[in-house]
Amino acid sequence: MKKRSKLDIGWLRIGAVVLFASGLASSKASATDDIVRDGEYNFLAAQHGDVWAEQDKSIDAKLAEYREQNGGKPPNILYILIDDVSFGQMGNRAMNYVTGIDTQHVNKLAQEGMSLMRMYTEPSCTPTRTAFLTGRHPVRAGVEEVKVALVGEGLASEEVTLPEVLKQAGYNTSHVGKWHQGDIEQSYPHNQGFDWAAFPVHQQVQLSLMTREAMQANNMLGFHPSGQSNEFHIDQRFRPYGLVTGLEGEAGGTAKEIDLQPGEEWTQAHYERMNERYQAQVLEQLENLSQKDDPFFLQYWPLYPLNFAYPEQAISRNGGFHADKLQLLDTWIGELLAKVDELGLREDTVVMLMADNGLMYHYEGTSGLSQLIYRGGKTQHLEGGVRTDAFIRWPGVIEAGSAAGDIVHVSDMFTTFARIANATDYIPRDRVIDGVDQTALLLEGEGNSRRDYVYVYEGPVLRSIVKQEFKMHMPAPGVPGAAAPVFNILRDPREENPQIGNALWSGASFQDMAKRHALTIEKHPHLPLGKGKPYEGIENLRPESIETREVFDSWH
Repeated sequence: MKKRSKLDIGWLRIGAVVLFASGLASSKASATDDIVRDGEYNFLAAQHGDVWAEQDKSIDAKLAEYREQNGGKPPNILYILIDDVSFGQMGNRAMNYVTGIDTQHVNKLAQEGMSLMRMYTEPSCTPTRTAFLTGRHPVRAGVEEVKVALVGEGLASEEVTLPEVLKQAGYNTSHVGKWHQGDIEQSYPHNQGFDWAAFPVHQQVQLSLMTREAMQANNMLGFHPSGQSNEFHIDQRFRPYGLVTGLEGEAGGTAKEIDLQPGEEWTQAHYERMNERYQAQVLEQLENLSQKDDPFFLQYWPLYPLNFAYPEQAISRNGGFHADKLQLLDTWIGELLAKVDELGLREDTVVMLMADNGLMYHYEGTSGLSQLIYRGGKTQHLEGGVRTDAFIRWPGVIEAGSAAGDIVHVSDMFTTFARIANATDYIPRDRVIDGVDQTALLLEGEGNSRRDYVYVYEGPVLRSIVKQEFKMHMPAPGVPGAAAPVFNILRDPREENPQIGNALWSGASFQDMAKRHALTIEKHPHLPLGKGKPYEGIENLRPESIETREVFDSWH
C-alpha cells in the first residue's frame, strides 16, 4: 500500500514504501526522456530553463570538441572520497599552520583545479556514499543511517549506480577502499557496477576501534574482553564477533576475504596493513586501467584518516590519532597523483577529491581534528556536519586556481560525471534523480550552478533546508514557519544566533520548499533498502563468521 507523506512545518519524516518499477535503466533511455526531478529543481527550471538550454548547447559543443581531440573518448575519472574531515582542513596552507597538519599535495591539487567552496554532503558516511553512487537523497533508496555490525541490509540491486551508468558508456570501473553500503551480496561493489573491487564489508568502528589497541588508547570502552573481568556476563553474543573484514571480488564472481585466518584476532596491525594494501592496489589499478583502450572510472575511498591508536612516532606537528593519518594520507594522495602524471594521464583525467562529512567530533580534542569554521560534525545536520572541502581538476578544461561559491551537493556529481562521460542517456528515468548537472559550473566557472538549495536529512528526518545564504532548522510540529530558527550562514556560520528578522519573511518560502519536496515524494515514493542473508557470495567465510551469521539468522 502506498504510504502518503505527511508534512508539518516541523520535522519531515517520510516512510519508505515498496515500489519496484520495470526496466530499471537496463537499456539506453531515449535522449528525449526527461529526468525526474525534485519539485524545487523544477521550480528553478521554470525560471531559468530557457537560459540553461542555450547554455547547454555551448557545453555540449565543448565536450564534443574535447572528445574529438581525445580520439573520440570522454575523459577518465578518478574520484577520491576521504572520511570524516571538516571544511577547511585540507587544501589551505594557512589552515595547515593553524592545525599542525600538512596537506601539501591536496593544496597543490586545489591550486591546479577548482575549489568547490560550498559543497554539501550528507551527515554521515553511508548516506553520502549512497548519494554519490545513485544521484539520489539516500532516504529515497531506503538508506537512513550508518550500520556497524550484521544487519542483513544494503544498497538494493534495483538502485542504478554511477559505475553502472558509466559502464553502459564503455567505461572500465574499479573500486578500492571503504564501501559501507551493506553486508548482503547484492550491495557489494562488484555487484553494483564495478569490474573489480577491494573493500571492507563494514567500517572503521570494526576495523580500528574494536581492537585491543584502541582500548589501550582509551578510545573504545567495554568491547575488548581484556578490559574487564566479565564475571557476570551471561550473554556471550552481546558484543559483535566473527565479522568479515576485507574482501576482493570481480563482477559476476564471488568475493574472497583477505589477510585474516580462522580464529585469528583482528588487530591494529591488520588495519594498518589493510590501508597500505589499498594504497598499493589503487596504484596498481590505475596502471592496469591505463593500459586499456576504453576510459576508466577509478574510485578510491581511503579508510584513513580514521584511526584510533597512536603510532610509535607521530609525523605531524599536531600528533592526534586522526590528524597524523590525514598527513600520511596526503602523502599517499601525492603518490597517486604522481602516478597519474607518470602514466601520461594528466591531461585526460578528471580528478576529484572531497570528504564525505564533517569530523567525528566525538573524539575532538584527542583526534587532532576540530570543528574549525562551522559548528557540528558527523551525524549532524549543522554546517559542520555537511560542509566539506572539495577540489576538482581537469587540465585545459576546468580553470586552474579557480573557486566557486555556488551551492553543490554530492549527488550532483552522479549527474555531472555522467554528462562528462557522455552517458546522460543511461541515467534512469523511472525515479527521482536529485543530482543536478553542474557541468556548466565546472566549465564556465563560478555563478553557473543550477542549484541554490539543499535538503538536509538526519536519517529519515528532514532536519534543515538551505536556500541561498539562509538555513532553516525545521521546527517542532505545530510551530509556525515564521517562528522557526533561520540563520544567515554568511553572518553566522556556526548557526548560533537565529534571527527573527530572517524567519518572518522566509518562513513561508521555506514552508513552500518543504511542501514541494513532500509532493515529489508522494508522487515518487521511496524505494526499499535491499534485504538478504548476510555474507552470502563470500567463498571463504571463516567458521566464526558462519557462526555469527547463524546466530543472526536464528532470530530474524
